Amino acid sequence: MTTRATRVLTGITTTGTPHLGNYVGAIRPAIASSRQTGVESFFFLADYHALIKCDDPARIERSRLEIAATWLACGLDTSRVVFYRQSDIPEIPELTWLLTCVTPKGLMNRAHAYKASADANQEAGEDIDSGITMGLFSYPILMAADILMFNAHHVPVGRDQVQHIEMARDIAQRFNHLFGQGREHFVLPEAVIDEQVATLPGLDGRKMSKSYDNTIPLFEGGAKGLQAALARVVTDSKLPGEPKDPDSAHLVTLYEAFAEPAERAAFRADLVAGLGWGEAKQRVAQRIEQALGPMRERYADLIAHPARIEETLLEGARKARAIAAPLLAQLREAVGLRRMVAVTAAPAAATAKVRAALPLFKQYREADGRFFFKLLDGEGRLLLQSEGFAQGKEAGQWVARLKRERAAALAEVPASLGEGVSAQDVAQALAQFDEE
Repeated sequence: MTTRATRVLTGITTTGTPHLGNYVGAIRPAIASSRQTGVESFFFLADYHALIKCDDPARIERSRLEIAATWLACGLDTSRVVFYRQSDIPEIPELTWLLTCVTPKGLMNRAHAYKASADANQEAGEDIDSGITMGLFSYPILMAADILMFNAHHVPVGRDQVQHIEMARDIAQRFNHLFGQGREHFVLPEAVIDEQVATLPGLDGRKMSKSYDNTIPLFEGGAKGLQAALARVVTDSKLPGEPKDPDSAHLVTLYEAFAEPAERAAFRADLVAGLGWGEAKQRVAQRIEQALGPMRERYADLIAHPARIEETLLEGARKARAIAAPLLAQLREAVGLRRMVAVTAAPAAATAKVRAALPLFKQYREADGRFFFKLLDGEGRLLLQSEGFAQGKEAGQWVARLKRERAAALAEVPASLGEGVSAQDVAQALAQFDEE
């Protein structure tokens, strides 16, 4: 049995346009991490979360497009990762409700975002919950569902989000305890904080942030927009010819985020030798444009052809739902949301009729000598078709595992769904083998 890859999940809130700091601090390192062997990466547009923060439909629509185009233009390889919109996975809101039903209100009362809003209301003499929506209050449960839906092992976050990962662990443990019956439905996720993450200074020297209105655009405005922004970066008052201190210059930090070691050393030496700030800013703009130019061209092409982005996201949703649907079927069964089947004694004739309608596994051997199995429903419709096996016992072992583990085994079984069949259909059929 092969070792399962480490699952890493990253959510991107769709409420704005990415800037240079987002690229260096989040996008670039996340894409690099997704290329590592032994890592199974999930990237999603957190558009349900965006509804909590923004009530402007046009802005959310535009942001989803721009952010998806940005990640793709920056090199996200969708053949290696699962890239999807949160709102394309209906299993996530359903899981959110299952988790909501086991989450103590007291846990949500301690969430930082809710406490900050409630404290601000009290200081202003308002009702403690004035202006606070259930979206804001329940935000950590939706985030838990995002993570637990795919049983992510690691979730890269900033320190301000660590509490939410801890809450996801608490909720997962409670659900496992209440409904596990010896099975751990959920992996307990771990927060991953990159202490080496690059933080770029903005135009005024503070951390680059939309809240400070000091950002440098990533693609917006083109090369001219980048150059114009860099021209506004604050520097000291030293004139051309006067030595500058590279260690105290924000411009140097911006340059070094894109330059090679030899380029960094030369830039620092030139500043010490008296390079003027105007010329230095031009050099920084040229070096950053060298890195961003090709990506900006890809970005513009994607923005001009949104149907390509849509198809990419829908394909990502198909991959995501192939994992989410079997797990949710397992969870529905665990909490008692099961199909109606005979649970009391019935006359012999009626019992025979019920049994005739039960799903059926069939094992067989083809002319090429390979062994197969298939799962049929009570009416003979093909639900699941296996790949070929070299030995008959391999097919038999998979049949036994599917009967034993049911929906939990679907994510790994070497088989394909029948035409027009969903993973939920197969999971419901497998559930009946325990009830024969």
